[in-house]
Amino acid sequence: MKSIFRSLRHRNFRLYFIGQGTSVGGTWMQSIAMGWLAYRLTGSKTMFGVVGCTSQMLTFFLAPLAGILADRWNRRRTLVAAQSLAMVQAVVLGALTVTGHISVPLLIVLSVFTGMVRGFEVPMRQSFLYEMVGKAEDLPNAIALNSFLVNTARLVGPLAAGFLVEWTGEGVVFLINGLTYLAVIAALLAMRVPVRPKVERPMRIFHEIGEGLRYTFGSRQFRPILLMLAVTSLAGIPYMWLMPVFAKEVLGGGPSTLGYLKAAEAVGALVGAVFLASRRSFHRMGRLLRLAALAFGAGLVAFSFSDQLWLSLVLLAWPGAAMILQVSSSNTLLQTLADEDKRGRVMSCYAMMFMGMIPFGNLLAGVMADLVGAPTTVMIGGSICILGALILGPYLPNLGDHVSPREEAVAA
Repeated sequence: MKSIFRSLRHRNFRLYFIGQGTSVGGTWMQSIAMGWLAYRLTGSKTMFGVVGCTSQMLTFFLAPLAGILADRWNRRRTLVAAQSLAMVQAVVLGALTVTGHISVPLLIVLSVFTGMVRGFEVPMRQSFLYEMVGKAEDLPNAIALNSFLVNTARLVGPLAAGFLVEWTGEGVVFLINGLTYLAVIAALLAMRVPVRPKVERPMRIFHEIGEGLRYTFGSRQFRPILLMLAVTSLAGIPYMWLMPVFAKEVLGGGPSTLGYLKAAEAVGALVGAVFLASRRSFHRMGRLLRLAALAFGAGLVAFSFSDQLWLSLVLLAWPGAAMILQVSSSNTLLQTLADEDKRGRVMSCYAMMFMGMIPFGNLLAGVMADLVGAPTTVMIGGSICILGALILGPYLPNLGDHVSPREEAVAA
C-alpha cells in the first residue's frame, strides 16, 4: 500500500488528490445525467451523438493553443480559472433544467462551452502533474493515482447519478456538480508551487504549434503511442456514450440500470489503475500498452453480444480495465520522455488524440447506432481497435528505454 500511494507524500499532490477527487465525482454525475437528458429530450441516437460530440469537440482544435499556454503561463492560476468557468456552466445548466427552461439548442450551447473549457484545461492539468510531485521518479505513480481517482469517481458517481436522476431529475445533479468544483478550486489555491522560469521570447503561435507538432509526431517513440490512442478514442471509447441506449433498449432498464453499467466499467478501470500504481518503473510498458489495446477491442466485441444485465456487468469490467491501462500507460510514457519546455505541447497532442477524437467517434457512433443498432456499432468499433493494435503494436516493444526525443534526434 505504501508503494501504491507513494506520490501522496508530496503536499501539493495530496491537496490535488482530495480536491479533484471531490470534483471529478460530480463531473461523472453530470456526465451521466447530461447523457440521459439528451436522450430523453431528443429520442434520437443521432442527436444524442451530436450532443456528445459538442461536449468535447473543441478539445481537438483548442488543445494545440492550450499546449503553448501550458509551456508559458502559470498552470495553477489557469486551472483555477478553468474550474471556475466549469462551475458556472454546471450551475446554469442545473438552473435551466430545474425550472423547465432547458432545450436541445441550449443543451448544445452549454456543451460547446464545456468543450471550450476542457480544451484548455486538459493539457494544462496533465502537464501540471509534474509540478505537483516535483520528482520524475514519482510521476508515473502520480499519473496512475490520478487514473485511480477518476475511476473511483466513475464507480460512485454513475450510481449516485442514476438514483438521483430517477428520484429528483437531472437538474439537481447538475447543481450538485457545481458545488463540487469549490473543493478543487480551494485545493489549487492552497498549493505552494515553485515559480517557473519566465519565457522571455515573444509568443509566435503558429511557429510554436508547428514546433510542438514536429517534436511530438516526428518522434518514433511518441508517434505510435498517439496513433494507437487515436484509433481507440475514435472507434472504441464512444461505446461509453451509447450506454443509455444499451440500458434502455437492449437491457430494458432505466437510469439506475445505466448507473450499474457505468459502475461495472469503473470497477474494471479501478483494478487497472491500482495495478499501474503498484509498478515502480515504466520498463516494458510498451508491451503492456499493446496488450491493453488488444484486450480493449476484444472486450468490446464480447460485450456487444450480451443482452443480459448480469453478463453485461461482468463483461464491461474487461474493457474498463484495458482502457485505463492503455490510456495511463500512454500518458506515463509521453510525460516521462518529454522535455520540460515542451511538456505542455506534448500533452496537447495527447489531448487531441485522446479527448479530441472521442466527440467525432460519439457522432459517428450515434449515426451508426441509428442505422445498424448499438450492439453492432460497438462490435465494429472493437474490431477496429483490435486491427489498430495489430498494425501499430510491433512499433511499441522498445518504448521502455529512458531516451527523450531530443536525444533520439541527436543519435540519428
